[in-house]
Amino acid sequence: MKARLLFSMFFCSLAFDLALAAGRLDWRIVPAAVVGWCLADLASGLVHMYINYRPCAPGSGLRELYFWQGSRDSAEFLARQSEVYARISAFERIVYDFKKHHPMPDLLGRHGMLHLMKGPVFLITLPLSLTLNLVFALTSPPAWLLVGAAVMILGASMAQALHGSLHRSKVEPIVRAMRSVGLLMRPASHTLHHDTLTRDSSVISGWSNPIVNICVAALLRLRILREEGLEPT
Repeated sequence: MKARLLFSMFFCSLAFDLALAAGRLDWRIVPAAVVGWCLADLASGLVHMYINYRPCAPGSGLRELYFWQGSRDSAEFLARQSEVYARISAFERIVYDFKKHHPMPDLLGRHGMLHLMKGPVFLITLPLSLTLNLVFALTSPPAWLLVGAAVMILGASMAQALHGSLHRSKVEPIVRAMRSVGLLMRPASHTLHHDTLTRDSSVISGWSNPIVNICVAALLRLRILREEGLEPT
């Protein structure tokens, strides 16, 4: 019930921005939407980069789950997982889920779109969208800015869901259509990330990967990011 309410607020928030833009649309909304989509892709890459290398909470039991040798569907594993998850924050679980999907990429593809949108929406984009609603209502910005902001927020909210679609063989027709015109990246492109873990962290269109790759290389060279953070300790 709580999740439904929060998702309703989120989509109403985006609709509010578009309603403000209605009646004032012009040609500038098209490049603004493209820029918004690119910024969402860039955000997905930077967040993915950071979470990949951010160490999990030490001593939390996540390392035991990560390197579990038995069945992950067993009662023993599920009980242990519930115990560990109860001790960590929602953010720590997101960090762990990112790391877990590298050796087991198919796990991410099992989840539905709304499940994968919960973390980004509830923690980040819903508060951001509501804040922008207030700012936009008070300042009456141009339509192109409203549309660009709505596209950016929607794209960022769907980043993990679109990431999950890269690990599924069957995807929705709209995903296939968007891949065909380059708005979404293809699974083969994302494979480069899994092969190295040091490049191509963006998961929406992949347009921003050259920029993100430069950031990753520089931060690894400066030891701000450390390879030991890729797995739980």
